[in-house]
Amino acid sequence: MSEPASISTGIAARYAKAMFELAQSDNQVDVLESDVDTLDAALHESTEFAAMVHSPLYSRQVQQDAMTALSGGMGLSTLMTNTLALMASKRRLFVLPQLVRVLRDMIADEKGIVTAEVSAATALTEEQTQKLADTLKANIGKDVKIKTIVDESLIGGLVVKVGSRMIDLSVAAKLANLQHAMKEVG
Repeated sequence: MSEPASISTGIAARYAKAMFELAQSDNQVDVLESDVDTLDAALHESTEFAAMVHSPLYSRQVQQDAMTALSGGMGLSTLMTNTLALMASKRRLFVLPQLVRVLRDMIADEKGIVTAEVSAATALTEEQTQKLADTLKANIGKDVKIKTIVDESLIGGLVVKVGSRMIDLSVAAKLANLQHAMKEVG
């Protein structure tokens, strides 16, 4: 991991730990989870929001005022609103994507849920997603939340990532293995 990414993750982890502990003490983990989902959606759907978070061109006060106004518009909790305003005043909004990821991991750990990133050549049906979640739950022993990404380059099949484990059942991987085996033969 590069040093700047490591620093960003460290900063995000400190904010996330403080927020999570406050949410736990007030029995507001579900509210925090909703806030995280809302922020994640805003970061991915609004290029203006993402640009404001990452741009050093905006002053502390402009970022702080914008975050307070946007938090109210998005219906974020007081804890999230105050944290975002504090992060803006300290010029730390650039770690917001890492904060979302760390908080998601903490909440999932608290609930005993594991997130599996599944890349598939085509979108999975609800039935396929549920069957995959049940199969993974039987192997892992925890509830599994499926995050699906469509990657047409796989040709067919799936690539499943759970924590540090990866299972590549894609046609593209099988073709690559076959090509490698053929090179060794001839």
